[in-house]
Amino acid sequence: MAHAFASLETAGPVAVWVIVLSFIFVECAFIFGLFLPGDSLLFAAGVVLATHNSELSAWLLSLAALIIAVVGNQVGYFIGRGTGTRVLARKGGKVLNRQNLKRAGEFLDRRGFWAVVLARWIPWIRTLAPMIAGAARMDLRRFTLATTIGAIAWVPTLVLAGYYGAGILQQLPWLETAAIVVSVAFFLGGTGWGIWRYRQEMAKPIDESSDDLEHISHPQAR
Repeated sequence: MAHAFASLETAGPVAVWVIVLSFIFVECAFIFGLFLPGDSLLFAAGVVLATHNSELSAWLLSLAALIIAVVGNQVGYFIGRGTGTRVLARKGGKVLNRQNLKRAGEFLDRRGFWAVVLARWIPWIRTLAPMIAGAARMDLRRFTLATTIGAIAWVPTLVLAGYYGAGILQQLPWLETAAIVVSVAFFLGGTGWGIWRYRQEMAKPIDESSDDLEHISHPQAR
């Protein structure tokens, strides 16, 4: 994976598309995505595409990643609806613990519709919100609308900020190179750290004392 991303500059826009779409889907659909650096990935993708002067590709990637983010959250919603959230909590977990699940559930319960929209900008809640919404039996149409609005605000903003931000830096080649190196390094470092953290969390036993979040009130638009 690290080799694939490190060679993006020579592989071109196709590699950017494959990596971005697969990572965004995982982050939005499965609990493993809780530990992936989706924000920095989207920004880095825009920076790399700028080195190829692929403006059309940046806009099309924004649209495709937006759709994938919505589809991924639909998968997460149905996972939560089918399994609940109790099995997620781990004894001694730094992220997947009873307190964090309760906080995420309370956030969704308190803010309802807008919690799903805002969750796109909160890394760990971004992955948990669809599962909690599914477990709480949030109306599917309402959830789909909320997660779509969130994706529209999240994906294009970061991809295009990276693309046009890097375009400005083309006047300073050394700074442009530095931006690419930092973006890629941050993504690789974040992914490596995420994999390590995921393994650490999953190695801990399930917290049997953790309550499922199906009891929270059905989130409504507010």
